[in-house]
Amino acid sequence: MTAELVRGQNHPLPHTRLEIRVTAGAPVMPCATLADAQGTVGGAEWIVHPGSPSLPGIEVSRQAAAALRFHVDPDALPPRVHLVRVLLALPEGIGGPDRFGATAAPFAAVTSTEGAEVASFTLTGLDSETAVVALELYRRQGAWKVRAVGQGYAGGLAELFGDQGLPQARAFAAGIQEAVARHLASAVQTPLPGATDGGRRRSEGLPLASAAGPATPSQSTPGTVPSAGPPASGPPSSAGPQSGAGGAVNYTHPGRRTSTPPTPPPAAVPAQPGRPPRPVAGDATGWSMDERLYNQVWGMFEDLARTTAAYRSAMDFAESRLDQELDRVLSDPRHRIGGAGDAAREAARAKHDQLAGQAREVLDRDLAQLVAESEVVEPALPPAYARWDNPVWHAYRVPMEIPMALRLGDVHLPERPDLRIPMLVRLPLERGLWVDSGRSGSEAALMMDDAQLRGLAMDTAVAHAARLLAAYPPGEFTVHVIDPAGSGARSLAPLTSSGVLDRPPAAGAGGVATVLATLTQRVDLVQMAVRGGAAESLPPGLDTAEQLLIVNDFPHGFDDRAVTQLRYLADEGPAVGVHLLMVADREDASGYGPVLDPLWRTLLRVTPVPDDHLADPWVGHAWTYEPPAVPPGSRVLLQVLEQVASARRAWRR
Repeated sequence: MTAELVRGQNHPLPHTRLEIRVTAGAPVMPCATLADAQGTVGGAEWIVHPGSPSLPGIEVSRQAAAALRFHVDPDALPPRVHLVRVLLALPEGIGGPDRFGATAAPFAAVTSTEGAEVASFTLTGLDSETAVVALELYRRQGAWKVRAVGQGYAGGLAELFGDQGLPQARAFAAGIQEAVARHLASAVQTPLPGATDGGRRRSEGLPLASAAGPATPSQSTPGTVPSAGPPASGPPSSAGPQSGAGGAVNYTHPGRRTSTPPTPPPAAVPAQPGRPPRPVAGDATGWSMDERLYNQVWGMFEDLARTTAAYRSAMDFAESRLDQELDRVLSDPRHRIGGAGDAAREAARAKHDQLAGQAREVLDRDLAQLVAESEVVEPALPPAYARWDNPVWHAYRVPMEIPMALRLGDVHLPERPDLRIPMLVRLPLERGLWVDSGRSGSEAALMMDDAQLRGLAMDTAVAHAARLLAAYPPGEFTVHVIDPAGSGARSLAPLTSSGVLDRPPAAGAGGVATVLATLTQRVDLVQMAVRGGAAESLPPGLDTAEQLLIVNDFPHGFDDRAVTQLRYLADEGPAVGVHLLMVADREDASGYGPVLDPLWRTLLRVTPVPDDHLADPWVGHAWTYEPPAVPPGSRVLLQVLEQVASARRAWRR
């Protein structure tokens, strides 16, 4: 499965020769620079371009074109080379676009020698730039990775080469432009609208869809439904076609900035006359089956929200009409004598029952269709989207790329409690999680004693952590645990016994201080590196993987400094890959007063028992949340974690 990268994201590369395919809406020049471990380009002899198209381990196309190929053999690169920058530039003096913002966004795909696409990146957001660093291939601890860069330069190749420290950058760039201009007229054909490359049909100037819709929980109140749909959180906007400027239809995913239309969905199964079409798993739009199922789940969420809202509105109308007609009966003196009043009341109730029956009939029809769709979709979900009792987990293999989203449980409405919609959140996480171990007011929580509820909350946190570990490739996700009093030892057993933790859970005030100081320092270093554009200058021993901190029994073991650090991680951590998973009762932390209120608002609250706390501002529903329970007696969670641990050990060798 292809990893669709966003700016700044990286992905591991296979140990094979690679091909980088570039498509653009206008002719572009291919170049590449080689650099050492410090990112320094040794000189003009370390640059490949159409006038000098090959060096040991790398070759570029010999001309400017709208479809280009770079060939890279990492094993054949000189030992001094630790970094390969893939560059694109617009040719000068040919009458073409004078900036990248005037043409369709370039698209780069990294493929293996077998033709399997490893990663892709759409260079969006370009405007006045005429040269851009598209990708970086870099060596880290003996392995090669690709990073999506997308850094543009309005001054063209001259400014780009100068930024990389190349002497006489302007003269060298002018020489490349002159060599390309001599051959461009006979070598390049203007691409036709809708031309294809590598099986992906390019669109010409289609406007990007926006995730227009209601407020999202990442930007609104902590009680709103988190998004798994096209917005990052909250009730989803439509994932289907959207009309753009000039009447063009845009089939791109609203949450992805790309100008390439997605893979067509599978054909629907023909329906019998007079019946709705039979559901098909993956019949939404999307690049892959993963994304199509993702969008289909959110289409089901939308349909359930809408049909339930329509039913409730119809029932409110029927009740209001009944009340109005009964008031008229009572206010009419003629209905106070004889049977006229009784007849009028019976007629009003008959109209009410007719309206209610019609509303229920429509609701039952729509719910039956959604149930049928759920029965088809649920078995087809990949592990990241599947329940723990889905057989797909028994065939689990550690992935090579991060999935689009992760299942945090299910949501349902009282009109059909057995119709449960997967609650998906986008990866990487945009906000931390809070597993509420207190008595939230739900009937299920009130039936448990405190110790039982706290233990179940920790079990739920471990299940969430296991899913996150299982969703990431080896070396891309690290879990830390703070358990000051050791009360979570039983629940943490799957994590500790499987070997997925790099170090045992931190205990006592000293352990709390050590872990928080380590993660706080990591956030500071990565923030400074990103802001300074010096990501390669991070300390060699710094773990650049996504980090998850599980905190049990908060605020036990936390002093004022530790609380401040925790709030800092909650606020600043997600932007640089540090996430919190808190297991806490808000009442236990009430001694700190309102100082911790921003912390709770920052986190997405989930519960260890069913609870209807998820408010939906889109249609006003209160969705009931169901946590992701592991079947009693099942070893599936431990088996998955053991596979993750084994893959991590193999990756570190």
